[in-house]
Amino acid sequence: MSHQNTRGDNLSAMTTAWSAMTRGFLRTATAANQAAVSAMLPSIDGENGQEKNRVAPSIPSIEYSDLDWQFDRTVDDPDHISVGDTVIFEKAITDEDVRAFAAVSGDTNRLHLDEAFAAETRFGERIVHGTLASGLISAALARLPGLTIYLSQDLEFSGPVGVGDRVSARVEIVENLGNDQYRLETVVRNEDDDATVIDGEAVVLIDDLPAE
Repeated sequence: MSHQNTRGDNLSAMTTAWSAMTRGFLRTATAANQAAVSAMLPSIDGENGQEKNRVAPSIPSIEYSDLDWQFDRTVDDPDHISVGDTVIFEKAITDEDVRAFAAVSGDTNRLHLDEAFAAETRFGERIVHGTLASGLISAALARLPGLTIYLSQDLEFSGPVGVGDRVSARVEIVENLGNDQYRLETVVRNEDDDATVIDGEAVVLIDDLPAE
C-alpha cells in the first residue's frame, strides 16, 4: 500500500467532504446493521421473556454483544487515541455463521457448504469464506472509541479457517495521518491452529459519535 504525500492530500480532501455528506446515511446504515445483527443472534426466550446470549452494550458503538465474543482495547476515549493503541476481537466462526454469510453474500462456493465436495479439495474439509474471516477486522474496528469509517483495506491471505475454529482479529494504530485518519496494522489469527491467516493494513477515519 502506498502512502505518498500527494495521495495523502487527496485522501484528506476527499474524506473531509465525504464524511460531511454521509453522516445521515451512516445513522441509517447503523440502524440497519443493528437490526441485521439482532436477527442473527439468539432470539428471546419465550418462557421468561429474556434475551438469551445477549448482554448490554459495553461501549456506545456496540448495540449487542454475544456472551461468546471477546474483545479488549487499550483506549476508551476517542480524544486519547494514539499510535500503539490496539483492539482485539475474538469469536468462533460457526456453521450457522458460514451458512448465513453464504445466503447474505451469495457466495455459495461448495468449498464452504458441501462437506463431501470439500473433503476432496486441498483443504480436506469445509473452510470459512475469506471475506467472513476478514470481517472480524471490521468487528475490531467497531470497538475503537468513536465512529470508525473504513477508507481502505489491504489483505493477504496465508491460511484457511475451518468451520468452528476460534478466530481473533487484532488492529493496531501505526500512524496518525491527520484529520482524524489513521493507518492500522490488521492481523487475523486462527487461534485453534495458532497461526496467522490474514495480514494487512487499513486506513480509517474516526468520526465523533452522533449526538443521542
